Amino acid sequence: MRFVTTRHPDPASGVASLRTAMLEGLAPDGGLYVPEAIEPWQRHELERLGTRTLTEIAYRVLRPYTRPDLDATTCEAIVAESLNFPMPLVEVEPGIYALELFHGPTLAFKDVGARTMARLLASLDSGDQPLTVLAATSGDTGSAVAHAFHGVPHTRVVVLYPEGRVSPTQEAQLTMFNSEDGNVRAYAVAGSFDDCHRLTKEAFADAGLRRRVRLTSANSVNMGRLLPQMVYYFHGVAQAVQQAAPKEIVVCTPSGNFGNLTAGLFAKRAGLPITRFVAATNANDVVPAYLEHGRFEPRASVQTMANAMDVGHPSNFERMRWLYNDSLEAMRRDIAGCRFADADVAVTIKQVYEERGYLMDPHTAIAYMGLKAHGEMARHKGRIGIFLATAHPAKFGEIVEPIIGRPIDIPPALAEVMAQPRHVVKIQASADAVRRTFDD
Repeated sequence: MRFVTTRHPDPASGVASLRTAMLEGLAPDGGLYVPEAIEPWQRHELERLGTRTLTEIAYRVLRPYTRPDLDATTCEAIVAESLNFPMPLVEVEPGIYALELFHGPTLAFKDVGARTMARLLASLDSGDQPLTVLAATSGDTGSAVAHAFHGVPHTRVVVLYPEGRVSPTQEAQLTMFNSEDGNVRAYAVAGSFDDCHRLTKEAFADAGLRRRVRLTSANSVNMGRLLPQMVYYFHGVAQAVQQAAPKEIVVCTPSGNFGNLTAGLFAKRAGLPITRFVAATNANDVVPAYLEHGRFEPRASVQTMANAMDVGHPSNFERMRWLYNDSLEAMRRDIAGCRFADADVAVTIKQVYEERGYLMDPHTAIAYMGLKAHGEMARHKGRIGIFLATAHPAKFGEIVEPIIGRPIDIPPALAEVMAQPRHVVKIQASADAVRRTFDD
């Protein structure tokens, strides 16, 4: 498998191996790497999907993209070690299911991509100079990356997060590894997530810095983070086949930087039988607006209670346009867009908890609402809906507890993190400030 860039997809313009694509993060022309081809699954493989284990599915999903960089035994060992936690499909109400992706070490779906990426890099990278992983985060990416790479030899991690715009729980997870002798450092940037993302792009474009420091990304712009996210779509459908034998499946993905949805679209292109996707956002709705009006108009992000989705210029939309050959109509056939305000999120969290006994964090609530708005379950006999539950509600206890009027049970791993002292390091939203972090 080779990888090309979204801006010059012609293989004659240059191709990269998985190793190169992961180590570079962004392509040299500023575009994003994409697979030269998305290998379709055979019909008999899809028919047997419901009988496959998570490890078997993960290996089959990733194997085409790891050849010839990794041998089969190493690839299988990576997915078995990385994805060693459950991702259950839970029926919330008739025909509506939550795919719970928050049972990993940091209680968020980002554990899937971050843990797999860390192990892929450890197997692929043979450089003598230490590798620095630079990531911007609007909430959960940074903590997942920090946890995944903590203690990994010959690597260091620099995470930029917007000061005052992540939850206290997220900040505790981000900063728990900050120490003088650790390989992970998180920095609170005086700005928004868009500022953090801009600063990482400027760092990757800084030729002088790149000569001094071996940099790679850990955001979903990196193929090593994005490709593993295909796994849970296949795993979710496999469980749906076992539980409900549906004729059609609609999936709603809560969307911020749109890597999560892009992975699902890759899975659909590979043959996964998902009828339609719903891209649900908060007030940061530039992609739903594009689907509605045909104009992609990035803007400054707006702060909401679903902070991991507070993205005004989603990077992975470039991959979406590549996947659909920049055809708005083709994209509309597969994706519906919708947006929800904080007030709607709060009402939904309370209502579903009281009526169904199912507790959601704000991001998951947006996915539930998107599915209810566009899944059209009642009009299609045999159709079910799956919404992605992306974070444990305890990660947003300060938001969720006042809504439902009672304390949330805190998982032991999270309680341990919250009990530790927080080591917050603040920097300005400037390229010079980021450069200095590499000298810490």
